[in-house]
Amino acid sequence: MAVSGPVLRIRDVRKGYRRRSVLRGLSLDLFPGQLVGVVGENGAGKSTLVRILMGDLAADSGAVERRGVVGSCPQETVLHGAFTVEQHLRFFQAAYGLENLDRAFTLLDQLNCRGYRGERLEALSGGTRQKLNLVLALMHDPQVLLLDEPYQGFDWETYLRFWDLAAALRDRGCAVLVVSHLAYDAARLDTLYRLEAGTLREAERDSAIGVVS
Repeated sequence: MAVSGPVLRIRDVRKGYRRRSVLRGLSLDLFPGQLVGVVGENGAGKSTLVRILMGDLAADSGAVERRGVVGSCPQETVLHGAFTVEQHLRFFQAAYGLENLDRAFTLLDQLNCRGYRGERLEALSGGTRQKLNLVLALMHDPQVLLLDEPYQGFDWETYLRFWDLAAALRDRGCAVLVVSHLAYDAARLDTLYRLEAGTLREAERDSAIGVVS
């Protein structure tokens, strides 16, 4: 069912650790069919923001409203080295209540990763693990997708495949938020924000391209 209005609404979110204020009143609306980026230096609070949006971490104040099914790809994976790729898919199939793994296998194909279905995670490269991390976030077809450093460890071909996949998700109405310390390919995004001094500001497109860490 189509959703009108924002599928993710953030209002005056604040978070601190002890005496250090990390997020200082963030507000943002994310709409269906948007591909939005948030870029910031290491330690700027990007992962803290994603965890709050996912519901894994409570904000000190402010509000986060989510509409529709949410998928998330955290920077720290929830993968187990002793399990195979397919075993991970089966576990998440049960957790999501999916009838089959057709979409998961399609995503593996798109990321050139289907040949690893029987491989245990401990034998895989960091980039291949990150591919699985992304598939697990997408296999239940979410309406909101939160990605924290999603392409770390990817080679160039997989990096390009990632952006093709992100564009396809946007075109089918998914709201995609990409959080990273890299601001390459800013032209692929509908909007780019910079997280700095605990606040969000919209970045100038020309000045945003590059590495900010």
